[in-house]
Amino acid sequence: MVLNYIWIAFFLVGFIAALGQWLFFGDVEVFKRIIDGTFVSARIGVMEIALPLAGVMTLWLGIMNIGEKAGAIDFVAKIIAPFFERIFPGVPKNHPANGHMVMNFSANLLGLDNAATPFGLKAMESLQSLNPNKDEATDAQIMFLVLHTSGLTLIPLAIMAQRAILGARDSSDIFIPCMIATYVATIVGLVAVAIKQRINLFHPVVIGWLGGISAFIVFMVWYLSQCMTRGELEVFSKLSSNLLLLTIIVAFIVGAMAKKVNVYDAFIDGAKGGMTTSLMVIPYLIGMLVAIGVLRNSGVLGFVVSGFNWAFTSLGINTDFTPALPTALMKPLSSSGSRAMMVDAMKTYGVDSFVGRLSCVFQGSADTTFYIVALYFGSVGIRKTRYAISMGLLADLAGVIAAIFVAYLFFH
Repeated sequence: MVLNYIWIAFFLVGFIAALGQWLFFGDVEVFKRIIDGTFVSARIGVMEIALPLAGVMTLWLGIMNIGEKAGAIDFVAKIIAPFFERIFPGVPKNHPANGHMVMNFSANLLGLDNAATPFGLKAMESLQSLNPNKDEATDAQIMFLVLHTSGLTLIPLAIMAQRAILGARDSSDIFIPCMIATYVATIVGLVAVAIKQRINLFHPVVIGWLGGISAFIVFMVWYLSQCMTRGELEVFSKLSSNLLLLTIIVAFIVGAMAKKVNVYDAFIDGAKGGMTTSLMVIPYLIGMLVAIGVLRNSGVLGFVVSGFNWAFTSLGINTDFTPALPTALMKPLSSSGSRAMMVDAMKTYGVDSFVGRLSCVFQGSADTTFYIVALYFGSVGIRKTRYAISMGLLADLAGVIAAIFVAYLFFH
């Protein structure tokens, strides 16, 4: 129901904004931009997202099926069971969903988007097997989705690479601010959903795990930023990420061989679901991407930024950050759109300017909430999202606010 209202609102607001631009500013091209944008969005949804996703899904669902046959998923699930049974009380202690979610979070942490998506879709499918009402998201599915949309990533390599391409003096100078902002988004999302679901966050197990994870992240941030140069950081990121992925694949295969599993047959059995999942999400993706395109091409975001600038100026608040807001506003809607906004801000204001750096921190502070909702819930046929979107956007907002504060602290 929430997606229904949001989808309708995007079209109506976009249409009204387009009419306003035509009537008051004489922009006769606005309607053409919107219609052209709908075709482009539909093409992107199929050709650049769904079809490439089919290949990645086919590979990793096959690999994960080997891991399940080898017992690896159950092994991981048992390790994190004490923590997950507190924040996912509806998921049984040794259920495979626990292992799938951990692998998704781990891949996200390392910035392994291609691996994180199949792990996440498999986790959502496992959680759906526990869902008594297949059309409506469960508490566990909402918690998982909100934690995923918070976008916790240890090394924002893609952003640093883009800064290097544009000639930044130190492309990794946004590393710590990005890490702080995305961690704030994750914690706020976790706490907000826990309060909504009446989960006890003061349980010793929860405090111990969150404290341990926080300490690990703080140590990694300190070590990577203080003890490595930019070149060493990039090499470490690429080496550790790819080595981890290859190690997982080999470990699954060896474990399955030890259990006398026909590895190739196990791969084929799991891989068969890749194309089915990808085909299922196409309507959801196209529907959301087209609506987002209408909102973007109608100029609504520009109006919103101007409104923010006026409001903050009226309150006497420094508005140096407002030119970077398009990236923050676009991020929950479209990853490629927000990336384009980030690049545009760096080109317009300078790659090492305050606005340029802040736009990068915005890009790294959270993930694409509406896209993830459409993809993950769409993959299992969930239409009633309950409070998943509002909580995901709350985490996004926390990330944006944190990004502004740390950017002023580090760069202003």
